[in-house]
Amino acid sequence: MELRTLRYFVAVAEERHFGRAAVRLHMSQPPLSRAIKRLEADVGALLFARSPSGVTLTPVGTVLLDEARALLAHADRVGVRVSAAAGVATVTVGILGDSTDPGVLRLAAAYRRSHPGIDIRIRATDLTDPTCGLRGGLVDVALTRAPFDETALMTRVLRTDPVGVVLRADDPLASRDGLRLAELSDRRWFQFPQDTDPLWQAYWNGGRPRQGSVVRAVQECLQAVLWNGTVGLAPLGYDLPAELAVVPLVDMAPSRVVVVWNEGDTNPLVRSFVEIATAAYHR
Repeated sequence: MELRTLRYFVAVAEERHFGRAAVRLHMSQPPLSRAIKRLEADVGALLFARSPSGVTLTPVGTVLLDEARALLAHADRVGVRVSAAAGVATVTVGILGDSTDPGVLRLAAAYRRSHPGIDIRIRATDLTDPTCGLRGGLVDVALTRAPFDETALMTRVLRTDPVGVVLRADDPLASRDGLRLAELSDRRWFQFPQDTDPLWQAYWNGGRPRQGSVVRAVQECLQAVLWNGTVGLAPLGYDLPAELAVVPLVDMAPSRVVVVWNEGDTNPLVRSFVEIATAAYHR
């Protein structure tokens, strides 16, 4: 069994869907399906029970998933140890947003256990660069939110979060159970600087040009709401001051938490980080 094929198998097993696994692996679905069929032929048994809604593991597939994860983890450790012996023992991680996110906490613990001798450097970034300095070579890999220009980058979705609108608690709309973007058309929204990624700006402006004060950090966004009555979007599930409220947006696409790295990067520390992040966020 080739390691690449085992990585394909693990992706399908974790996503429980060939299409989603193909997107995660940045490949088309037909070659992925062929690779899994060849693997099943090598094993001599079906690994997945297929249905129109996706796939589930067979008993044989469940056993292989445990073994495949162990083999791939060992292969990554081999690469990391070789890199460490060659003097490549540092990885710089860019983080956009809340570093107390449970997914980040699980990832940090898992990566420390897997690579105790690696120096992990963290670069926290503001909202003006959704790639956290990746394009500028400031970080090796980033935990951030999409969408943004993915040219020459690789991304993997770790989680999706519903989005709401942040309002002052005394705002007439703050008591609503849900809102639509059209109901906020006459409000001022917070803006990012002009050189911010257009896809990123458009998403957090609800898909259309807006007017409002310029912000660069989460705290600036919250203060803009408190002081000016500005509205803006935020993922649901985060604690806010009592003076603020967040109301779910029923017609807003969810925010995608992603891990992103440079296309063609062969650093085993980065590859290992991506795989451990995927496992940590899918628990």
